[in-house]
Amino acid sequence: MPQMVWSTLPDGFHDYYNAQWYRFTGVPEGSTDGEGWSGMFHADDQPVAWEKWRHSLATGEPYEVEYRLRRHDGVYRWTLGRALPVYRDGRIVRWIGTCTDIHEAKQVAEQNEVLSRELSHRIKNIFAVIAGLVEMTIRSNPEHRPVLRGLVERVIALGRAHNFARPHSEMSQPELPNSQLYGLLVELLAPYQSDNGERVRVSADEIMLDDRGATPIALIIHELATNAAKYGALSVDSGQVTLDARTDGTQVTMVWTETGGPKITAEPPEQGFGSQLIALSGERQLAGTMTREWLREGLRVTITVPVRNLYRHHDSYLQAG
Repeated sequence: MPQMVWSTLPDGFHDYYNAQWYRFTGVPEGSTDGEGWSGMFHADDQPVAWEKWRHSLATGEPYEVEYRLRRHDGVYRWTLGRALPVYRDGRIVRWIGTCTDIHEAKQVAEQNEVLSRELSHRIKNIFAVIAGLVEMTIRSNPEHRPVLRGLVERVIALGRAHNFARPHSEMSQPELPNSQLYGLLVELLAPYQSDNGERVRVSADEIMLDDRGATPIALIIHELATNAAKYGALSVDSGQVTLDARTDGTQVTMVWTETGGPKITAEPPEQGFGSQLIALSGERQLAGTMTREWLREGLRVTITVPVRNLYRHHDSYLQAG
């Protein structure tokens, strides 16, 4: 088999490696028993590998870590290490682990990340250029300063929101204000807010999230706001949107309500791409449910998603709390 397989005693003492381990590393048989294995890792990766391994030994939780493993020719290659405990009569009697060479896949992922960051940078530059052009217009037409200044702020806010809506890796994921859903919602809807703060009203419980939940939610809110600005409550001066997010500890329910816009006489005959994107993000990515109510006074959308799907390290967060 292509994987390197190893086994340890309950205390973590390595006492078995398969032939693929010795073929890959080139070390003499038995030389990596005990704690000798750690010397095969890149020095920069050893602290993390040891920390996760000790945690698994203490808790019985599965072990998983990426590190650079030294090949027989001295070249370090990225490897995925995993291990699971073997139980007998309720006690761990052995750990069985594997090492899988993921070097090429890691390089491809890093190249894609560089391209993604460069593309995102260029898109954000477009927002900056637009804001700069509006600033030039303000200088040429100072009498329009109040109106154009608001436009500049909205363009800049759209640029910030873009950082949430694009796909992210662990390296590029954005830092959310206080890691709260509320901060993300306010950020995304800032371009549509009025000067008095009454056009868009956001309220939310303290709900943790990271890029796992931020990306699909950003896409959902972006599409709802865009549609509202084109056809709904945000298309007229008198329209308002309220967004309320509440949680019972296991589920998060977000209710998007539009009022004061054009009266709705019937449900649209078919769903456009934006509606399909909302469904994809909410129902498939977040494993949630979504309902639309085409009320006469405005659209109401209710989205319910499991809390654990908003935060990548939700379980560890609960344990720490």
